[in-house]
Amino acid sequence: MGLVWLSTAFAPALFSALAQAPCAKGDQTYVVRGGDTLGSIAATHATTWQNLSSYNHLPNPNLIFINQHICIQGHGVVTGNPTGNQPVIPVGLIAVKGNVNPFAYGQCTWWASQRYFQLHGFYVPWATNSNAWQWQNRALDFHWHVSSQPTRGAIMDLQPGVQGAQALGHVGVVEMVMSNGHVLVSSMNWGPNYSQVTNFEFRPGPGVSFISA
Repeated sequence: MGLVWLSTAFAPALFSALAQAPCAKGDQTYVVRGGDTLGSIAATHATTWQNLSSYNHLPNPNLIFINQHICIQGHGVVTGNPTGNQPVIPVGLIAVKGNVNPFAYGQCTWWASQRYFQLHGFYVPWATNSNAWQWQNRALDFHWHVSSQPTRGAIMDLQPGVQGAQALGHVGVVEMVMSNGHVLVSSMNWGPNYSQVTNFEFRPGPGVSFISA
């Protein structure tokens, strides 16, 4: 959630019109950078995009701006994102592993869980509140890693409207990281043959995250 508005023509003028009240004492002030999404900021700070949207009174959580200040409740004062969109996972928390695939056959969520099992020997552990676009936040709930950087065997999660994803988002599994930085992803419920597993090329960027245990 929360694509960064990159237009150089009028985004700065529009953003300058937005009031930026200082964050409360004890909060962290995060300064939005190019490529950030509200979901990726949430993942980096062990919270959810819903919490950030509500706490910051964002009128449209799909729209954030470069240099906008996002207040993160109770995290001290830090500016910027020194970890490059990598999530901060508290030390000592172990990723929960699933032993059954709870998703409906033929859906992208079923295949992503099934293929992850084929590659790693266990399924994703979340089932409820788990449409594809919600997987990055559900992954954090179960102490999995969420990153902006792809690796082979990771689950790719697309937010709604990103690279052709519909309203529920889309998930698949990275089969190859290509030399151009793009990824070859296997998935179901994508392309002309929705009931078959197909391989398509995607690119890392805003609204794209990669999940692994």
